[in-house]
Amino acid sequence: MYSDFKHFISLFPLLFIAFVMNAQDNAVTFEMNLSKEKLGINERLRVEFTMNKDGDDFSPPDFKGFRVLMGPSQAISSSWINGVRSYSKTYSYTLAPTERGKFTIKQASIVIDGKVYKSLAKTVEVTAAVAKPNDDMNVDDYADDNLHLVAEVSKMNPYLNEAISVVYKLYVSPSIRVSNYRPLDNPKYNNFWSQDIPVQRLNAENGTYKGKTYRYVVLKRVVLYPQKSGKLDIEPLSLDVTVDVPTNKRDFFGGRVYTQTNKTVSAGNRTINVKALPTAGKPANFGGAVGDFDFSVTTSKTSLNASESLQAVVEVSGQGNLKLFQLPTPELPSSLEVYDPEHNEDIRTTLAGTRGKISDSYTIVPSFKGKYPVPSISFSYFNPNTASYHTVDSKEILINVLEGPTNSQGNVNANPANTKHSVVTTGNQFNFIKLNPNLTAKGTDYFFGSMNFYLWLLLPLLLIPLAIVFHKKRDAIASDVEGNKIKKANKLARKYLSEAKKTLGHKDAFFIAMEKALHNYLKAKLKIETSEFSKDKISSLLNEKDVDIETIDGFIGLLKNCEMARYSPFSEVQMQQDYDRASKVIANLDKQL
Repeated sequence: MYSDFKHFISLFPLLFIAFVMNAQDNAVTFEMNLSKEKLGINERLRVEFTMNKDGDDFSPPDFKGFRVLMGPSQAISSSWINGVRSYSKTYSYTLAPTERGKFTIKQASIVIDGKVYKSLAKTVEVTAAVAKPNDDMNVDDYADDNLHLVAEVSKMNPYLNEAISVVYKLYVSPSIRVSNYRPLDNPKYNNFWSQDIPVQRLNAENGTYKGKTYRYVVLKRVVLYPQKSGKLDIEPLSLDVTVDVPTNKRDFFGGRVYTQTNKTVSAGNRTINVKALPTAGKPANFGGAVGDFDFSVTTSKTSLNASESLQAVVEVSGQGNLKLFQLPTPELPSSLEVYDPEHNEDIRTTLAGTRGKISDSYTIVPSFKGKYPVPSISFSYFNPNTASYHTVDSKEILINVLEGPTNSQGNVNANPANTKHSVVTTGNQFNFIKLNPNLTAKGTDYFFGSMNFYLWLLLPLLLIPLAIVFHKKRDAIASDVEGNKIKKANKLARKYLSEAKKTLGHKDAFFIAMEKALHNYLKAKLKIETSEFSKDKISSLLNEKDVDIETIDGFIGLLKNCEMARYSPFSEVQMQQDYDRASKVIANLDKQL
């Protein structure tokens, strides 16, 4: 018995060690590891959060002082060795410093088996840029040096309302490949009137960047007209680009092995200095036209008869801010009936700016015979190429009305206040007095006891059944709450979309009217000015009002179609579909707001 006790005592240390090791195997670990604790501002930092058991609700730190280039990426390792399971899960981030100094990477947390575990915070020191041999460059460094997004601005010191172009080019070194990209942040162009020039196809071309050979692709083109003087910022365009970077490894056939990474590239903020238009020599009738223009006033004919019509066209053609000023108005004699002008635009936008012509067409109908002079009118503009103002005068036009009533004033006075119209009579102005009047005796009819008396007496009795039927019908309509809502919503949709329906088939006018209808509806419904909001702000606002996601997406989709219609073709069938969608969306919104 003593020997058995002695044998148990000898096994006790082994049992204790096994118990401790088993306890250690069951212990949960969650820790943070850094690739380095001191790095240059041009280097990259890899941060890994590793745990020995799977968990949920991983919450990383905010990485203050760093920009996240990549991550989180997950790696899981699980194995069985001699009956013992080994498990490891890692969340990895690649960071780029944003400034020099000492920064603390705070705690991360995760929930494992219902308990919250936190890693220890660690301090990293960021120094000035360090020289890195090419052999020490990692994948992200290599991609940084061979991928560049550049915003090329045509002019850095334009005049107010002078066109400048911005072309965004992605330069890619021949040693790397780009497989995909997506915009992260599109510039807003505050204080500019902007016009996008769509890029139909992405064509790679050869070029140079900082003296090195690159291939580049034009991603975006836009023409800007500054709307205020002084220093204006052009916000940067940012992209997330998927890059294939070569490694030092070779495949079975000796080809270079590539590894893939995601890079964030930005065109950078550009500041232009906008010059105010000079005040010296500024004409009194200057209306804000900036460019190089021709001006004319023409009529479809100069000889016609009274009550016939002619067209007078006031036209400006050339290159400049054609969409940003009003045409001058001709002064016509009051004897000419003039209708509201029809505005026409024939404009195309290139990198040099907006080119084409705009015109106002007036329909004129003379009432009297005579000669009517159309006085000369002036148009003034500022030419940035000569840095001076120019004034163009139209020719005086004489309209000769050959046939028609004669004006009592004789020749036509150009001053409307002094022009009077003569009275033109037709038929017999006087008739003879009739000698035989052919009078007949007037009969006396009594209402009491007549047929009309009894009809009016019985009428209330006949109206009682009709009143009962009408009352029941009205109650049935009032009880149909859902039907009344639908009728009210459909009526509201027709009210706001009436202008858009009139312009179906005319793309620009239709989508402008529909976009205005959508904003006017929200303005009337929510008592706010939604035209100043972005689509994201409108979506958030509707979401706060508990509008369902499908209706919000439909509303935002219609606004996007209105913007795309500026430079994309739309058929009449597509316009009808958008009109029907808009009616449905407004009806649905009216039920929920």
